[in-house]
Amino acid sequence: MSGPAGREPKTCRSCGRRIEWRKKWERNWDAIAYCSDSCRARKVRPIDTELEEWLLARLEGASRRATVDPADAATALGVDGADLGEPARSAARRLVDRGLAEMVQRGAVVDPSTAKGPVALRRVR
Repeated sequence: MSGPAGREPKTCRSCGRRIEWRKKWERNWDAIAYCSDSCRARKVRPIDTELEEWLLARLEGASRRATVDPADAATALGVDGADLGEPARSAARRLVDRGLAEMVQRGAVVDPSTAKGPVALRRVR
């Protein structure tokens, strides 16, 4: 699937959401890597990598039908009251973008960029 004017869709390196093409990026579309200034400032931190690894480890040890809740990763790795809910969802979206998992809600595969509410990951079928 290609975007406007034949451009390939992109995914933000930080949050894993789809980057929507904008006319102002026409000249440097190839250099765009982040969807917003806040994602550019945050980038991918070591805790984000740990969240991805935790999710992957649970998926690899699970059956084909089993799902893993990103909130469980946030709880397992959260220290000092840090809220890792959104970073865990971002880690899940990055895994989906790399083709390592599928994001599901109520058993149906959903678009990670637009999913709202509780989600889970499962191995790609």
